[in-house]
Amino acid sequence: MLNRYVIERGVPGVGLNDQAGLCALSKVSNDALRKLGSRIQWVHSYVTRDKIFCIYLAENVAAVREHARLSGFPADTITLVNAVIDPTTERIRS
Repeated sequence: MLNRYVIERGVPGVGLNDQAGLCALSKVSNDALRKLGSRIQWVHSYVTRDKIFCIYLAENVAAVREHARLSGFPADTITLVNAVIDPTTERIRS
């Protein structure tokens, strides 16, 4: 079973990349993911001026750290997600 994680990566100026720059960053990440196989999956990321907030599914924190090592991207904070809620959550009743 894969757990969901939020990874905060401090990357100064990352949000100043154009589409080609973001493509290049994605390629580096995808190359690392291929090496790790089914232990980890990238869901998506939010890019701000100086940080990337990534959502990953992974076996454990070690897999997230290994991806960071292989890709060369920092993993400053790795947080396990306990639950996901959205505006429709209020309608769900036990």
